[in-house]
Amino acid sequence: MGDAICFQAERPVPFPLGWRWQQQLQRRLLAAPEGPDGVLLLEHEPCYTLGRGADERFLGFDPADPPAPLFRIDRGGEVTFHAPGQLVLYPVLNLQRHGADLHGYLRQLEAVVIDLLAELGLRGERVEGLTGVWLEGRKLAAIGVGGRRWISQHGLALNVDLPLEGFSHVVPCGITDRPVGRLLDWRPELSSAALRAPLLEAFSRRFGLRLRPPEPQEALQGW
Repeated sequence: MGDAICFQAERPVPFPLGWRWQQQLQRRLLAAPEGPDGVLLLEHEPCYTLGRGADERFLGFDPADPPAPLFRIDRGGEVTFHAPGQLVLYPVLNLQRHGADLHGYLRQLEAVVIDLLAELGLRGERVEGLTGVWLEGRKLAAIGVGGRRWISQHGLALNVDLPLEGFSHVVPCGITDRPVGRLLDWRPELSSAALRAPLLEAFSRRFGLRLRPPEPQEALQGW
């Protein structure tokens, strides 16, 4: 079992700052591929993100005047919405240590969410030909990744107790016939804060990583 440095942000993070943290971790692994993997767990301030090839026709607003900040980034997938109450897990991994298979990596991220839901007595589902995790026909987790020389960026976003209104301004992930959901609607007692540790544990088990806090010299700029 290898080590991974785990960073948890306690307050909602502006998207550009979270992206810079991922890039810092990615640069470290590009420079020293034998170094430890990194994992960021956070919640974002309200924003929309578009994948590198995302189609703006899935936006229900003028990109020049969005209802929340809008960012085009270097992941796969279409548009999605982030806000507090949604747990965002960004693994920055040397994927050559984890199978060197991007499609397999996506399935493993889905499995992390499915494992977590099973612990809650819920049956998460995959949909043939699509990426993400659904529960009773509603999409609970969006997944989109990117990478350079097998060093991953981006990851998964799990809707726990965020307001869903932000999704009404877009066609989330470009999927018109499958609505978005959140765990709160199945388990009203749950909160994003309560699910942080179980999500990290599910990720740790699935990827065979021992998560540890950063050493002082491993601190991220702007943390």
